[in-house]
Parts: sequence; C-alpha cells; structure tokens
Amino acid sequence: MVDLPKTLDEAVAQAQTATHAAIAAGYSRLQIELRLPELKPMPPAQQYLSTFADLGSHLKVFFTDAGAAALARRDWGSGPFQICSLDVAGSRQTTPVEELVSPDDRQFVFVAPSAVEVAPVEQVCTAAGDRPVVLFNPRLEDVGAVGIGYTARQIRKRFLNTFEPCYYLGPLDGVVLLRCYPSPWQVWLEEGEDYRLIGEELLKPDSERLNQIVIAASAGQSSSKPSFLSEMQRFLKALGQ
Repeated sequence: MVDLPKTLDEAVAQAQTATHAAIAAGYSRLQIELRLPELKPMPPAQQYLSTFADLGSHLKVFFTDAGAAALARRDWGSGPFQICSLDVAGSRQTTPVEELVSPDDRQFVFVAPSAVEVAPVEQVCTAAGDRPVVLFNPRLEDVGAVGIGYTARQIRKRFLNTFEPCYYLGPLDGVVLLRCYPSPWQVWLEEGEDYRLIGEELLKPDSERLNQIVIAASAGQSSSKPSFLSEMQRFLKALGQ
C-alpha cells in the first residue's frame, strides 16, 4: 500500500517512482498531477526532472512559451537536459514540429501545458512515437474554456485520454485522492491529525462515487467531520513543511 505523502518532497519522490514503474510496464504517455492550490510548477518540476539525469541531453523539456523557458534556464542553471519552448501564439504553433522533435531525443516532459497548447503538444506526442512523454501538472483539462465546444470534447476523448495518470495527489471535498502507479486510486479521509485510507478504486472515482465512499466510511461514527477548508489548510500546511 502507498502511504499518503506528508511533504511535497515525498510527493515528488512518489511521482518519480510511479513514472519509472509505468515506463517499465510499457506506458509511453504519462501524466503527473499535484493538484495543490497555488502550487507553482517550476520548483517541483525541477526536483522531478532530477530522476532523469541519466538521459542527459536526450531529455527534452518543454515550456509553454519562450519566457517560461528562459526563466527555467536562469533559475535552474546549466542542466544536462534540453529546455525548449512550444512557441505558441494564441492557438498557432510558430515552430515546425520537425524542429521540436529530433531522432536523438529519448524522452519528453511538458511542464504545466495549458489548454492553448493542446495542438502543439499533440503534434510533439505524435512525432515522439513510442518514446515516453510526460505531462507534468497539465492544465489541458480546461480545454473547454477556450470556447471550442464539441471540438474540445473530441480532443479530450481522442488525445488526453491516451495518457496514463501514473501519479495524482489532490485534496477534494473532504478527502484526499491519491494515485501512485501501479497502485489503484486511493481515497483518504482525515481523522484528527492523521488520514485514514477508506477506499481503493481501479478507475478515478467521480464526485458521486467519492461521496458514496465517504458515507460508507463514516457510517456509525458520531464524531463531527472537519470542514473541507480546514482539512485542506492542514493538509497543505503539512506538505509545505
């Protein structure tokens, strides 16, 4: 059983382990999600990427634009891997995909891609073939916000669902949801100063299923449950230590 991480460092370490396990199992499209409010992706992304140091320049890391890529180069210093930009203006890609993917590249990581970058991300993934591609803290789920309606739903069905959610950590309504490949999805409920595992699911549980799990776990317990806000604040405080 995977334990709920108590710090952000532990969460990133779990994400690294989950990634290697999923790649070893044959998955080539992976998704890492640290769904913690106000979390800036740059520091945990740098820590996460350290697990691929052996790839050296064969690892290509993509940021949403040239500014984000330049910021990473400045803050991270001279690393072994390549830092690139998707060079997106609106929804148009200004750099040909042939220049974004080369035969020497062995693995690709996208740091916090948003709905605007769906098209170039998909093009890079297609060009990558069976080489591993990782989405680190993506915001592609917000693709519907760009107002393309039916097309947005088709993109999600055709492309986004091809990624294996090998690591997920996020406080939800009264619980914390955790998935660390190859373990199933876990539902943790706060009890006092600790959390208790109250359910495991093969697929990511939706809000209705989560509610059923919490109700079943709370049956017969007379103690009042803390508010969602207090639970989240305590959980995030623990992660930040």
